[in-house]
Amino acid sequence: MYLATTDAAATVTKVTRGRVGGPVLALGAVSLVTDISSEMVTAVLPLYFVLQLGLSPLQFGFLDGLYNGVTALVRLLGGHVADRGGRHKLVAGTGYALSALSRLGLLLAGGGTVGIGASLAADRIGKGVRTAPRDALISLSAPPDMLGRAFGVHRAMDTTGALLGPLAAFALLWATADAYDAVFVVSFCTGLLGVLLLVAFVPGRTAQPTARPPAPAVGPRPRARLLTPLRDPAFRRIFVSAALLGAATIGDSFLYLLLQRRLAFAVSWFPLLPLGAAAVYLLLAVPAGRLGDRIGRRVPFLCGHAALLGGYGLLAATDVGPVLLVGVLLLLGVFYAATDGVLMALAGPVLPSARRASGMALLQTGQALCRLLAAAGFGAAWTLWGARPALLLAIAALAAALAAAVALLPRPDEPAGRPARGLSRP
Repeated sequence: MYLATTDAAATVTKVTRGRVGGPVLALGAVSLVTDISSEMVTAVLPLYFVLQLGLSPLQFGFLDGLYNGVTALVRLLGGHVADRGGRHKLVAGTGYALSALSRLGLLLAGGGTVGIGASLAADRIGKGVRTAPRDALISLSAPPDMLGRAFGVHRAMDTTGALLGPLAAFALLWATADAYDAVFVVSFCTGLLGVLLLVAFVPGRTAQPTARPPAPAVGPRPRARLLTPLRDPAFRRIFVSAALLGAATIGDSFLYLLLQRRLAFAVSWFPLLPLGAAAVYLLLAVPAGRLGDRIGRRVPFLCGHAALLGGYGLLAATDVGPVLLVGVLLLLGVFYAATDGVLMALAGPVLPSARRASGMALLQTGQALCRLLAAAGFGAAWTLWGARPALLLAIAALAAALAAAVALLPRPDEPAGRPARGLSRP
């Protein structure tokens, strides 16, 4: 059973302090396998789109933004449905299954842009449906002062899959003479394995709070319920900061394309580029989470975006191959280690358990929409003005967003946190 009451949380703290509980490890295993499936496809998509299908940077930017931003409404819906009746596992499992089935869509699309776009939309809908319920399960399975570590362990296991996925894609392309269909088939089978692991090993239902005030005869409108977390000033400032930073974050695929064009290495090595960033992420995810538990999660979150700004600057400032390649991948890995799970751990304590999934979904939706705009905008700037002016514009935007986030994020961050009074009422 998951934890949703203060007494239950206190009990589990005595039992699991110093180690991560079984539900978090089980969810980490599911994410590991699913990320192998996902990253096998993600690693080859830039090559498949730009080199094989001949899409322009503007077209690729649109599809990449779709790949990362189409989840907006379903994130909110998934979080809301998961919170009603504690159906976190059911909603998350539906999302995992949909993402697995989307690989068959890529296989059947046959290079058609419409079919590819629909398949990517299905995959991102699946990711949108599952992400908030999964993160809510993690946050409800760990005491507040260990949320950073719990998310760090989960993200480290998830990133192990991100490391293995590109390796598998590289091996398949090498063995099959660039047969992308083989990558899609193996990705589908691996995704189904992740669904089976979720069904078999992840506990099925969270405990609901034992005492709740009676529901009013006439409840607020659905949209008002979805936006309720924004009434809390601390969560609102976290939300706005994450949205601004997301609007200034160009997609990883663009960074890898810039590296490939700048260094002019063989395209057969392209799927291995994410491995460098993933390796750094894997090494630093748990330490970053534990650091956030100790000193407050605001600091690593801001430092992670400063590292990303350094990666952009390195791309603009140097042509020295080894420095450019190692530096960009290292800084990108630091960015993800210090921000991904840390943001969820930062937001979790200010959200009541009964609205944990919907609140996290709202936060993730803001990021997704802003990253959609960032990807489309960068692709358009690249097409119109060239790669370097587009990169300089991205540097200026991220610097401005980082300065705003420094002023906006609540301080000091209390690792144990507590929900705001205005949010504790359903």
